Amino acid sequence: MRESKQMNKRKIRSREDLAVDIVVWFCLIIVLLITAYPFWYVVVASFSDGYDFMRGGVYLWPRIFTLDNYKNLLGQKIWTNAFVVSFIRTIAGTFLTVCMTCLVSYTLSRKDLMFGKIYRFLVVFAMYVSGGLIPYYIVLKNLHLVNTFWVFVIPSMLNLFFIIVGMNFFGSIPMALLESAKLDGASELKTLIRIVMPISTPFIATLSLFSAVNQWNSWLDSSYYVNKESLRTVAYRMLVEINQSTGASITGGTITTKSTTLTTQATAMVTSMLPIMCVYPFLQKYFVQGLMLGAVKE
Repeated sequence: MRESKQMNKRKIRSREDLAVDIVVWFCLIIVLLITAYPFWYVVVASFSDGYDFMRGGVYLWPRIFTLDNYKNLLGQKIWTNAFVVSFIRTIAGTFLTVCMTCLVSYTLSRKDLMFGKIYRFLVVFAMYVSGGLIPYYIVLKNLHLVNTFWVFVIPSMLNLFFIIVGMNFFGSIPMALLESAKLDGASELKTLIRIVMPISTPFIATLSLFSAVNQWNSWLDSSYYVNKESLRTVAYRMLVEINQSTGASITGGTITTKSTTLTTQATAMVTSMLPIMCVYPFLQKYFVQGLMLGAVKE
C-alpha cells in the first residue's frame, strides 16, 4: 500500500513538474521572441531591397534579398577607414587598459602599501566627483591629445570603476599564496606576472570584454575631441547615418537605387554590432568559472 501511494505521489509530482516546466518554457520563449525579434528585424532590413522594404509587410525574412546595402556601405572609403580606426583603437585601448588596471588595482589592493588608504580614498572620490566636460577638454588640449589618435586610448587607460573592481578581486587572493611566492624569492613584479595573473584569467577576460565594448561603441570622443575625418570611428559614422532624415540613402554623395535611409541605417547597425558579437562567445565561459578555483589548496 505504501509503495503504491508513493508511486501515485511520484506520478502526481512528475505531472506537476511537467506542467511547471511547460509554463516556464512558454514564458521564456515569449521573452526570447520579444527581446530577439527587434534584432532579427534589423538584420532582415539590412538584407532587403530598400524600396521594397518601404512598402511594408516584411517581418521574418527579406521579400527581395539583396547585398547592395552592404556593398554601398562598405564600398565607401569613410566607412572602411572608420573600421580601421575602430579596430586599432579597440585592440590598443583594451591592451593598455588591462595592463594599467591590473598594475594599479593590484598595487592598491595590497594592505601593506604606504598611504594605501589615502590612495584608495582618492580613487573613490574621483569616481564620483569630476571637473566636467570643459575642464576635461582643456586638459586634453594642454596634453596635445586633441585631434590625435591617442585621445581615444590614453584617457581610457585608467577607468576608476575597473580599478575598484580589480582592487576587490586582487584583495580576495589569499595572502598565503603571495607569501609563499615571496619565500621562494619572487619579487613583486614576478609575483604579479607568474602567480597572480594566471589565476586572474576570469577577471582579465571580463575586463577585456568591457573595455573592448566601450572602445568599439564610443562615439563621444570622436565627436568632441577630433576634427579630422580620417580619425572618425564606426560608432560616430553610425550615429551620423542614423540621424539621416532624407528619404533616400545618400552614399558617397549619390542616391542609390537599391538602398534607402532605413535599410542603410539597419546595415550600419548590423555591421557595427557584428565584431563584438563574434568576440563575446569566446569570453563568455570565463564569466561562470570560479575566480579562485584551484588557486590555493589547504
